[in-house]
Amino acid sequence: MRKFLFTNIFIFASLLLFAQSPLTKGSKQINLGVGLSEFAIPVYVGLDYSIHDDISVGGELSYRSYKDNKVTNKYNVIGILGNGNYHFNNLLGIPSEWDFYGGLNLGFFIWNSNNTSDDHTSGIGLGAQIGGRYYFNSKYGINLEFSGGNTLSEGKFGLSIRL
Repeated sequence: MRKFLFTNIFIFASLLLFAQSPLTKGSKQINLGVGLSEFAIPVYVGLDYSIHDDISVGGELSYRSYKDNKVTNKYNVIGILGNGNYHFNNLLGIPSEWDFYGGLNLGFFIWNSNNTSDDHTSGIGLGAQIGGRYYFNSKYGINLEFSGGNTLSEGKFGLSIRL
């Protein structure tokens, strides 16, 4: 029993010791996961690139599909976004396994419907996001983000993988 407890404590401590601060200048990470929004459950994949130890820029592709049961319309929405984030770790002295950020996004949403008289149209989306990550080790972490804007408001939960 002692051996089991010691081994688990050692593994947990090792994971925390190898955790690093958010992306350093010139590094990249992939983000993927699912979200919650007023229009279905989106799936997304994105890439962040750090241009400074505290600033990252990136892009994201998302997809969602849903039916409006009142009139049996089927919708498909594809989002193509660019974003910029400021990471608060250095400014606030946040521990290295955490990453708290906020920023702006700009993109285009393509709405498709089986109903030609539908009032949903494709268009430009402008918004802001705030989020955080917890890194289990130097490569993998989980993220949670909330965003809002002129097109959609949503939350996202997923995995971040440093490259």
